[in-house]
Amino acid sequence: MPRILGVDIPKEKRIEIALTYLFGVGRHLSNIILKEAQISPDKRAKDLTEDEVSRITNIIQKATFKVEGDLRREISQNIKRLVDIGSWRGMRHKKGLPVRGQRTRTNARTRKGPRRRGMAVIKKEAPAAKPAAKAAK
Repeated sequence: MPRILGVDIPKEKRIEIALTYLFGVGRHLSNIILKEAQISPDKRAKDLTEDEVSRITNIIQKATFKVEGDLRREISQNIKRLVDIGSWRGMRHKKGLPVRGQRTRTNARTRKGPRRRGMAVIKKEAPAAKPAAKAAK
């Protein structure tokens, strides 16, 4: 498996698709990188030479693309800023609810997690019937 920026990319896939395994690299950016490195997008990742892998790595590092750790760090800092200033979106992030106005009465299971069903009602036993008062003599 070729390793680019600390990520193992799948060797059986075309390099155009394999580059999308890097966080922040989609199909469009992948094609731009390959065009600049002068590598055919139809080539398989296992067929890349060490020189081609190093060219791809250099292009990603030199360009202004934010990928992998830098991009993850920036996203987490943006969310932390929203939480710190107490904005509506920040509070939604903190509570684990949908942030962009989706409904929560139904759906939203991805953000809210699985339904909690352990709340069964337990009936208390009725107190034992007291023996009837002795009949008046």
